[in-house]
Amino acid sequence: MDMKSFDIAVIGGGPGGYVAAIRAAQLGFSACVIERAELGGICLNWGCIPTKALLRSSELFHMMHRAEEFGLKVEKVSYDFTKVIERSRKVAGQLSGGIKHLLKKNKVTVIEGTAKLKGKGGIVVSKDDKPVAEVTAKHIIIATGARARQLPGLEPDGKLIWSYREAMTPKEMPKSVLVIGSGAIGVEFASFYRSMGAEVTIAEVMDRIVPVEDADVSAFAKKAFEKQGMKILTSAKVAKLEKGTNNVTAHIEVGGKTEKIVVDRVISAVGISPNTENLGLENTKVKLDRGHIVTNQWCQTDEPNVYAIGDVAGAPWLAHKASHEGIICVEKIKGLPDVHPMKKDNIPGCTYCHPQIASVGLTEARAKEAGYQLKVGKFPFIGNGKAIALGEPEGFVKTIFDAKTGELLGAHMIGAEVTEMIQGYVVGKTLETTEAELMHTVFPHPTISEAMHEAVLDAYGRAIHF
Repeated sequence: MDMKSFDIAVIGGGPGGYVAAIRAAQLGFSACVIERAELGGICLNWGCIPTKALLRSSELFHMMHRAEEFGLKVEKVSYDFTKVIERSRKVAGQLSGGIKHLLKKNKVTVIEGTAKLKGKGGIVVSKDDKPVAEVTAKHIIIATGARARQLPGLEPDGKLIWSYREAMTPKEMPKSVLVIGSGAIGVEFASFYRSMGAEVTIAEVMDRIVPVEDADVSAFAKKAFEKQGMKILTSAKVAKLEKGTNNVTAHIEVGGKTEKIVVDRVISAVGISPNTENLGLENTKVKLDRGHIVTNQWCQTDEPNVYAIGDVAGAPWLAHKASHEGIICVEKIKGLPDVHPMKKDNIPGCTYCHPQIASVGLTEARAKEAGYQLKVGKFPFIGNGKAIALGEPEGFVKTIFDAKTGELLGAHMIGAEVTEMIQGYVVGKTLETTEAELMHTVFPHPTISEAMHEAVLDAYGRAIHF
């Protein structure tokens, strides 16, 4: 076996792991990344990036059908489904290659294989169940991510019942789809398949879709999806899936009754399970909570010099959270004086369905539960000139402030391009801004971002255009 020694060894080459390794190299550490599959992890290869490529194709296809609204003529609109999927995979492949280049540029060693902790600072790397390398490191960062959660009796089979992987690389376009779960993954796939022409049903066990979002956003999304032709079932439990030759009969319990629907394919999007098995954690003092590795604010576990970042360390399960934790972790190891722990309420969430959803901070309900007296503002896209000019007048921006201090507690958006706009509020929250700074900020005209300004003004009874 190869024997290698490093200052920092990172297990997992996803958006948390590779970023941690690059930052470590920048700070003068010798670093390695141990990756068993593709660099970039699930996010880049099977999640965030390729799904956005698919959604871009579906958005353009949808807009081509609206050409006449814009004075344009497009005849016989169609698509080559194989090429749609190929483009998505090509985008993922290009970026995975880019990660390899970045690691090489920063002199980070990449070791292919599966890692297992062995003793203090020791890692055994195996391929095809055979040990190929032994690594020792002063510090070990676990960034092994997560995988799709499976519900008993509803497990994906790769043919009729899909996980995100099969939903991303189908050989043919299904005519009908049932999506189990209405979180970000579920509604993004629902949007893609509906825009491409499939009949789509969403079954959500909670009483509203996208349940982590503000209630107003959930209600608006439900109406928008239903207007597009989706069937939405809330407070719905998928009790059983009966597989036929080329379809599935789903038994769904709703309101005390069982409804049967027959679909070509089922997409299971019911959350994630952390990848903590077979890591050798039993050889350490690392603690788990519901499968996730327990860490403090600096990503440290109970085992000295062992850390965990990203999905494996708990919610929110977001790539940008993992990347930032990687930087916090390494900078704390270095002993830099200006390292700040993660403030989870300052982490934005984005969902790339149609219409898009973006948010940061507390929902109105959570803010009330926390005991705040609130000032709440809301501005609809129908009052925004740019949104109307784009032909995207459906949506709104909602802001939530502490009535006593003016602190921005939360912001919630649904509509065109909101995933690009939310960062304005994120910067504001990071700077601990109040309504005064936001009111005094000059927003460019004409932009959809003006709705952000108006939503702030509305919270204090000063909205101009509504």
